[in-house]
Amino acid sequence: MKALFALAWKSLLNRRASVMLTLLAVALSVALFLGVDKARTGAREGFGHTISGTDLIIGAPTGSVNLLLYSVFRMGNATAEISWPTYQELAARDDIAWTVPISLGDSHRGFRVMGTDHSYFEHYQYGRGESLRFAKGKEMDDLFDAVIGADVARELGYDLGTPLVLSHGLGKADFGSGHENRPFRVVGILAPTGTPVDRTVIVSLEAITAIHVGWETGAKNPMADSITEDMIRGFNLTPKTITAVYAGLKRKGTILRTRREINTNKGEPLMAIIPGEALAQLWSVTAMAERALMAVSIFVIAVGVVSILTSILTSLNERRREMSILRAVGARPGHIFGLLTLEAGLIGFLGALLGIVIVHGLILIAGPIIMQRYGISLGGTGPGMTDLLTLLAVTGASLLAGAIPAWAAFRRSLADGLSVKL
Repeated sequence: MKALFALAWKSLLNRRASVMLTLLAVALSVALFLGVDKARTGAREGFGHTISGTDLIIGAPTGSVNLLLYSVFRMGNATAEISWPTYQELAARDDIAWTVPISLGDSHRGFRVMGTDHSYFEHYQYGRGESLRFAKGKEMDDLFDAVIGADVARELGYDLGTPLVLSHGLGKADFGSGHENRPFRVVGILAPTGTPVDRTVIVSLEAITAIHVGWETGAKNPMADSITEDMIRGFNLTPKTITAVYAGLKRKGTILRTRREINTNKGEPLMAIIPGEALAQLWSVTAMAERALMAVSIFVIAVGVVSILTSILTSLNERRREMSILRAVGARPGHIFGLLTLEAGLIGFLGALLGIVIVHGLILIAGPIIMQRYGISLGGTGPGMTDLLTLLAVTGASLLAGAIPAWAAFRRSLADGLSVKL
């Protein structure tokens, strides 16, 4: 067997140009298949670990997926908001243990700004129940204090004490919509979490109200600059509305009843969602596309295996004399069959191995880019059982494909390749 393996390896090296092309075709097909699979599982795990320990997310009536996306992942905008009195009624419910109000809408150089209170740092959890930690500094104490995520600090080069100006809208350019007359000061930098928190600027709810004094109509009032910071501090800065609420229940068993009561509230219309259910709904929406991509990837792998078969069949006629010489020096028909099958298996194995290396290299490059742009960590994309099973499956399929030309060579007579054809 060892001699047969060495002979197969030398035979591949002798035809290295065509073998390398076949190898590359197999590698790219495997990389596509694993890339689709890892993107799917990585995105699911990354999304699933973004928020934990929160029983309900409450917002204005909209789609449950939309509510989840804008309140947790900072994707999109709310269609409506919750009034402050309604929020107070929610917080006072007997079955709710804690609430975290959040207000979205502004940005800073392309990073989302979120208004909240100290309960956010106390109750927000991600991953497997991990709480937010500070790499530097502390929570907001003053009206114009800001806490920034790890990516904000890294990309903008901010540190404690750095001033920053908030802007209306979500773009990187202000276009005259900045609040330059009311700058904030960085007082805390959060440790990396691998979630959208890393790309968020966090201020107090009162600060959100304060920076919009003079902007009540949606445009800047000419008199806005004449309102000093001291004057603002004397105003009632209780927010009129908020975007959404994170809520934790006193007893997990009441979650369905609490959700139903909130959704059928006779006062202001509200929608309460369970984060896990909303995520499941999101995956059900994308499931058809995922299955289609996986089917295409499997067909591409099949094409890669067929390319191995084509390569060996094409070379078989040129190697008739080689096969006959091997027979003449003592090789049995079974040795010829094993040689060609082993060659196909080696091409499949090496191609699949190269494909695995390619996809993990791409993940190392693309992972930080996806995290930087969307705040989503591709968790669970390291080498795993799927890689091993794919390697074995492609190798096995290649061995079976190689058996076809091997059987054709097996049936040829010794004199077939030694006789002169005129």
